[in-house]
Formats: sequence, C-alpha cells, structure tokens
Amino acid sequence: MSNTIQQLDGWRFKMAEDTDWLSAHVPGCVHTDLLKNGRIPDPFYGANELDLQWIDKKNWDYEVSFAATPELLAESKQELFFEGLDTYADVFLNGRLVLSADNMFRTWKVDVTGLLMPTGNTLTVRFRSPIVEDVPKLEKLGFPLPAPNDTSEMGGLGDKKISVFARKAPYHYGWDWGPRFVTSGIWRPVTLIGWSESRITDLYIRQDDIRQEAARLTAVVEVEAEQNGEAVLRIEAGGQEWTQTVELQAGINRLELPLVIEQPSLWWCRGLGEPNLYTFHAELSQAGRTTSEHSVRTGLRTIRLIREREANGTSFYVEVNGQPVFSRGANHIPNDSFVSEVTADRYRHEIAAAVESNLNMIRVWGGGIYEDKIFYDLCDEAGLLVWQDFMFACSMYPGDEAFLASVKAEAEDNVKRLRNHASIALWCGNNEIDSAWAHFNENSGWGWKNPHSPERRETIWSWYEELFHRMLPDVVERLMPGTDYWPSSPLVELTGDIRQHTKGTPSSGDIHYWGVWHSKEPFERYNEVVGRFMSEYGFQSFPEYKSALRYAEPEDMELESKVMQVHQKNGQGNLLIKEYMEQYLHEPKDFPSFLYLSQVLQADAMAIAIEAHRRNKPYCMGSLYWQLNDCWPVASWASMDYYGHWKAAQYHIKRSFRDVIVSAEIKNGLFDIKVVSDRPEPFEGQVRLRLMDFQGAVVRETCVPVHLAANEAVEAIKIDHAEWPADKGPEEVLLLMELLDNNQEVVDAKTHYFVRSKHLRLEAPVLKVTESKTEDGSGTRITLETDKLARQVWLYTEKAGIFTDNFFDLIPGIPVTVDFLAHAEGTWTYSSADAGEVEVFSMTDFIRLGESEA
Repeated sequence: MSNTIQQLDGWRFKMAEDTDWLSAHVPGCVHTDLLKNGRIPDPFYGANELDLQWIDKKNWDYEVSFAATPELLAESKQELFFEGLDTYADVFLNGRLVLSADNMFRTWKVDVTGLLMPTGNTLTVRFRSPIVEDVPKLEKLGFPLPAPNDTSEMGGLGDKKISVFARKAPYHYGWDWGPRFVTSGIWRPVTLIGWSESRITDLYIRQDDIRQEAARLTAVVEVEAEQNGEAVLRIEAGGQEWTQTVELQAGINRLELPLVIEQPSLWWCRGLGEPNLYTFHAELSQAGRTTSEHSVRTGLRTIRLIREREANGTSFYVEVNGQPVFSRGANHIPNDSFVSEVTADRYRHEIAAAVESNLNMIRVWGGGIYEDKIFYDLCDEAGLLVWQDFMFACSMYPGDEAFLASVKAEAEDNVKRLRNHASIALWCGNNEIDSAWAHFNENSGWGWKNPHSPERRETIWSWYEELFHRMLPDVVERLMPGTDYWPSSPLVELTGDIRQHTKGTPSSGDIHYWGVWHSKEPFERYNEVVGRFMSEYGFQSFPEYKSALRYAEPEDMELESKVMQVHQKNGQGNLLIKEYMEQYLHEPKDFPSFLYLSQVLQADAMAIAIEAHRRNKPYCMGSLYWQLNDCWPVASWASMDYYGHWKAAQYHIKRSFRDVIVSAEIKNGLFDIKVVSDRPEPFEGQVRLRLMDFQGAVVRETCVPVHLAANEAVEAIKIDHAEWPADKGPEEVLLLMELLDNNQEVVDAKTHYFVRSKHLRLEAPVLKVTESKTEDGSGTRITLETDKLARQVWLYTEKAGIFTDNFFDLIPGIPVTVDFLAHAEGTWTYSSADAGEVEVFSMTDFIRLGESEA
C-alpha cells in the first residue's frame, strides 16, 4: 500500500500529572502497562477489579522519541497512521498538535510532511479520561439515555451512565458477563508512511455477478496522486491479468477496472464445499516505474439473506451461491477485556474450536469491537460465515451532529476495511435496541420509554432512526453493494408500526430467547419457543475447578463468597444455576462438584435448544447460541472459558451441530424421533432404537429405514413414551437412539432418559481405561468401557488440548474410543498429540449417591 513504512519502537508512558516515565507496550493500554510495570495487581484476580476503578479517571501520556529513516525522508510525502486510538487523544509531533481523536473504532491518518527531522523527533499522545470527558455531555443533554449494562455505580459515578457518549467498546463499561475496565491507550499499531508520486490507498473487488460459469467483478481502486499524469493500472489474479491506462488527477482518484474469471472456484461455507480464495494484486506504474502495489484476498461467492413471504410468516435464512444454509453458530465477544492482549494464536484457537465444534457461522456481537484482520482472515479460510454487528448494544444513543459524523466515519472505515472478506454474510445495525425500546408498542420493551414524555420519546427515536434506518444502511449499500443489512437483532421486520418489534415468538425475523435463564423457564421450553432464526439463547456455567483456582483462593470456593460474586456479573446468577441444578440434577458433593455439574447442566440446556431448532427446519434456519468465548475468567454463558478450556457444553454443541443428527422430543405423550441433515446431498440409513437397563441389557429394540433429500428434516418414528419402558422403572432404563448409514456405521447417537437426571438410580461404575497410540504414533488414544451406566464421563488432562469426544454417557457393552488433540500453533486446526496423564471421572464422582430424589 505504501512505499516506505517505519515502525515506532521504545514507547514510554505516565500519568499526566506525574514526572516519572515507565516503559510501555504499543499496541497496548494503560491497565496492561501498569500491570507489566508492577504498579497494579492482576486486574482479573480475586476482587481486584473493584480497586482499579481510579485508572479511568486519570489522563495518561504516551511518548516515543525516534529518528526518521533516510528512506522515509526521501519520499515526497510523510504520513502518521494510527490504526486505533482508545479513545480521546491529542497527538503532538515535536510539540505541535497534529490530531485530536475521539473514536476508538476509527483509523487516523495525519499528513506530517515537513514536520519530521532526521533525529530528535518526539511523538506524544495524551489520552484524556473518558469519564471526565463524557460526564459533561450527560449533564448538557439534561436527561439519561438507557444503558443498563453500564456499571456506573462500580465506577464511582452513581447513576451517571455515560458509555453511550463514547465511540468506544461498550463492554469496557461492564456487561452481565464482563468486568468494568474503561481503558485508554494505543490499542492498534502506529506507523509512519512515506510515499511519492502516487499510491494505491484501497483495493476493493466488487462482486457484480457470481456464477459457476463466470465471475463478473470490478476492481475498485483508490489512488492518491501528487499531480496530474498518466498511469497504468494492472490487476493480476488466478493467472490472469488485466490492464488499463488511466489519467490521474492530483488528489484522490477512484478507478474501476472490469474483471471476468471464467469457471471460478467459488467460496463456500463449511458443509457446502471448499472456501476457495483468490489473491488480487494491483500494481500502479508511471513512466515505466512501479509507484505502488497492493494486494487483497477474497472469495468469489453470492451471499443473500432470504426473507420471503410464506403461508406461516416470512423466511429468514442465509443463502450461499444459491444454496440455503442452516446457520449453526455462536455469538462471539472480544477475547479479552484488554484487546491488545489477544494474540494471533488466541484467535486461531477460537476459530479451531468453532470448526471442530461443527459451526458454520459466528456473530460478532455489537457490544465489543470490530475485530482484528486475522479474525476475518481465519473465518475466510475456514469457511465460517460472519454475522457482523455495528458496535451498538443495549442502549439508546445521542443524535447530535458531532456524534453522527463520528459514527459515519467509523462505519465507512470498517465497512471498507472488511468488505473484501468472503466470510461477511450480513451487517446488523445493533444488538437488542429495537426490541428494548419498542417505540410502537406502549406495553412492550424493557421499560426504557417509561421515564420520558411523548415528545422526548419521539426525539430519542428520531436519533435511533437516523443511525440505524438511514445512515448505516446507506454506508453498507454505498461501500459494499449487494450485502444485506438487518437493522437490529432481534427484529420482526421494518414496518414502522407495532408489528416491528420482537415479542413472544413471531413467525418472521430473528429471536433472542431468554425465557430459559432470565425468566426461569424450564429447559423443555426450548422445544416450544422456536422462531425463524434463533440468534441468541443461552445458559450459564462455571469454569472447571482448576481454572477457578487461577483467579481465586481455595477459601473463596463458595457460591456466595465475595470473589465468586465479583466473577458473576449477572446479579444472582450463581444462585440461579443452583436453582436449576436442584430441578434437574443430583445434589453435588462439594463446590468443585458444583462446578462440574454446572457445566453438565449448561451442556444439557444447549443440546436441547440446538436440536429443537434443527428439528424444525426449514421453518427455523438458524441457531446461534450465546456465547462462544469469555473476555476474563468468570461464571458465564461461554462454552469455552477464558483460558481456552472446553466446557462440557462445547462437546455437546459439537455433537448437536453434526451435519446429520438423530433427535427427538415428547409431543402429546409420543416420542417423536427425527433425522436432520444439513448435507447438500441425500442421506439414506436406519434409525435403531434400543431400550437398555443400566447394566447394558437390551430390553426392547426396533429399527426403521430413513430417506432424506438434501438439506432436509424428516420424521423417522413415533413411540409411546410412557409405554416403551414396559415393566421396567423409568428411572432404571435408557433409550439409545442410533443413526446408521448404509454401511452400518453409526453417524450419530443420542441417549434419552425417561425421567430427569436427578431421579435416575445411578450407581458408581467401574471404568476400564485403555491407553494406546494413534496410527502415526504421535498422539494418545483412549478406549473406555464400563460395567454399568456412567453418566457424563469426563476425561481431564493438564495438557492444553481437547479430546475428540468428552462429557458423554458410557453404556456397558458399547466401548468409546477418543483421541487427544492439541491446537497446532500457527494454524486454526487440531492435530494428534500426547495427552500426558489423563484422569477419568463420571457423574457419580460428584454427586451424593443414594435413593433417587422425590
């Protein structure tokens, strides 16, 4: 993109009022720099969060001294480029103010031609406290805007919720799974750029018409030139080359060059084909000399959000290259409260987990950040679709001219930055704001409207409409044409009347269902509340015991201890887990047992929900659970803890998101067993049902053939749920449902119990564990057998990695073999590895045995 780039190293920082400088890491932030210099304790440990709220009230200075390289100074133009400043920053070069920044999500370019010296340059960035900066904005507005996740009381601000005024990651101000750390710092790279004559500043491959026969594209090239003149633009991709002679004008030029690729290798999402990618290389030359080069990578595909009227509502699903996709996915939040701490390998670990768990979509949720380039690169490579929110969540926002101008620049920056990524399936305006405010329904919403007069409501709503119904969709259409925009999640449709807002279970739009958890509804409600696209639902669990010991002392291991409450951000969430546990599971022996059972509880909830959604295809065509990851160690809805360890839910999700599954639910006393396929080709096989006692004896058995067209769900068989256990007690038998292909290989298997787990007459099993090596000798293979039913068998090792299966029910006479896999560094894949010492547990190791509870 540029002729000469100079990195700036050797940063230091200090509190603005201090005189002593400390070493700084850039990219980074104040909190992590203070930690690395030993000035604060670990923010994530114990209750330290409470004692570190003073940091965001201070101003902070960052500074670097440097010599400009001869190569940089030899160029005609020099530019200072900040990829991210968090958030309110004044930038001084050699004592001269060159930039005042006010948006974390923007990039900032400053022409510093003529301001650099060969040696003795000083670049200073003064960060103004976001708290001190924004409290006056609230006072000037004269009334509060709703922002329920802004934990202003913890921050020492009382009821002054000011997060809505800053274009900064909303979750920094607290959320119901995250801490309050309102950061400041240079959070993305900063460089000096030198160039001469002309340079390519942007390359966009617009996909005009993509078909299997030919891809018709337009290379949209932005060129900045010093003066008028002739140039040659050359584009190369896939062994083809296109050239065009252009007349450049001094300043910014927008060039378009049509491209056609015959018989292209299309990009497909996971499950439909290979995610083929092309690299497009642009070269600009003048007078026979190359003045600038730029490359981008993209996949050739057509992605559409299909919303078509039907007899029972309106469809809502993603279509890739004409093929309907059932979206199997998760909601993603930032991987750390301090985002500069997220390494490339942590991103790879997350994407590897998503792929291994059979996901094909990730939603980048609107309360975090527009993610780093590597995140989208990995999604492109892995065939993962991305539902991309703009960074607005669970709040109403101001509508003054300065705020709107800042958001517009932010949106333009990020749409342009991300538009070549094949994985971007759609842009969404915000998270939950339409349904929370519910402007057209007086009796709906979260009560946000109640304190305001009718006139003020209209004012606040007009600000909302300007942002989410006009400005943001215009930016998407203008800069990424053909990409769908959805104004808010959830939403029925944009009608401008009472029908617009999600309430109950509408037959159009997407749904966030939180009846299970927030409303304390039973897990069985997941089978009843099924919409067109379930974009949020979830259930909490704790991290495993050894993860908890990384942020708490043994004496803190109690449900209502101060540390456990600090690391539970959803009010009485710990007690709510206990309340659900008492409904479904046996009593835990102790606190470590409670942690294990909390994970089993979450895993059961997620499997029930996911499979309910999948059984109802094509009516329902999306299931995105909340949430994939954590930003700090905490009890939360995440299926992986902060340290990257898979919880029980991750393994259950992996099984429930298989391409082809067998699944069932009880309807009117009948056990309705279905087979669901997301494959693009037909499936034939059998469903085998075996009623077994807990010693493995088969009491009853039947088998039925199944025939599925591509991408279909069909009913296999119905049985009488009460009659099938026959003369056996329902607490003493299980139903094993197996889906076999025509080679009699088990494609999927599910274990059904006729009573809740707490009523099962479990006895401690004797587990036989046989270790061996994988075929190539590099990894650990474990075969498990049991003499009686072993529920939720857990294989544990200190080594970083996963097992090919875990947290499963082991039935006598049916051995299970698993391999240990480790994340291969530098990739988004897993490979066989040595597991070290492996411990094996089952549910009876964690519960009080005895008579089943009444």
